[in-house]
Amino acid sequence: MVEEATVDAHDESEQALGWFTMFEEHLDLPFETKVLGATVAVTSIDLRDDDQINAICARGRERQAISLLDLPLPSPRPGGSEWIEAYRHWRGKG
Repeated sequence: MVEEATVDAHDESEQALGWFTMFEEHLDLPFETKVLGATVAVTSIDLRDDDQINAICARGRERQAISLLDLPLPSPRPGGSEWIEAYRHWRGKG
């Protein structure tokens, strides 16, 4: 999975874009999870200018970006969540 996400990437920005593309293609959105005890809906994935990848979480009208490295995954896990696990492993957080 790491090789698939980062193939032909020449720098960190291109690698982040590769991962972001894999999330867009494979991660089933939206899905619910709990953040600090509150149920939120992960509605999208965002690639920031600093190459960090965040989950955009919604609760009512509130929106919060949470790093995919810190996002708690629900049980059962959403389709494509293995890409988040591979990303965490690649970043040394898994």
